[in-house]
Amino acid sequence: MFTDRAEAGRQLAEALTPLLHPPAGVPEGPPAIVLALPRGGVPVAAEVAARHHLPLDLLLVRKVGLPSQPELAVAAIAGPAGEHLVINRDVARMAGLDEDEIAALAEPERAELQRRRRLYLGDRPAPELRERSAIIVDDGIATGATMRAAVRAARAAGATRIVLAVPVAARDSLEVLKAMVDDVVALDLPGYFGAVGAHYRSFPQVSDDEVARLLKAASGDGETAP
Repeated sequence: MFTDRAEAGRQLAEALTPLLHPPAGVPEGPPAIVLALPRGGVPVAAEVAARHHLPLDLLLVRKVGLPSQPELAVAAIAGPAGEHLVINRDVARMAGLDEDEIAALAEPERAELQRRRRLYLGDRPAPELRERSAIIVDDGIATGATMRAAVRAARAAGATRIVLAVPVAARDSLEVLKAMVDDVVALDLPGYFGAVGAHYRSFPQVSDDEVARLLKAASGDGETAP
């Protein structure tokens, strides 16, 4: 049970130390960048970036929820224009949705992804990932759909090495993701996984203002992140 996202981020930063600062005689990997999945992953990733003096940026993703259960992801999109679509096949079968129907559900989420990009990043281009290690951070993994979309987007952008880093994850979802990345750091893999928020004492919704503040602080243009 984590106190809040910031405390989880500090624990995650400590666990990442052997990967980011290998012992003498072990070659270091390519330069790293911390990529947060907004909004919940940003407070976690800010702690990782601050601890290891790494740049912080966003990897924008959007969950595509079922019309009857918006919190249940039937798919997820990622990439500058939401071009990477990952379908949760089990949920799609359960809901009786085909690929065309899921693509139609994804369209409004692409518009929201673009709105958030403008809000958080303005005209700033997507980070350059070629010849870099991408440390992808979220506050937890449930179905894994959004993280799979994020990993696919990072690979397409040319990341040399991808490290998936989360405080808590569902075991079955993490097993699927392990095959897609180079390294995984997950602090807690509970036997029963209900929801990400159940593993935090304080789990409020992260606001757009907080995302903007943490990004500004990480860039050195604002106050230091707590």
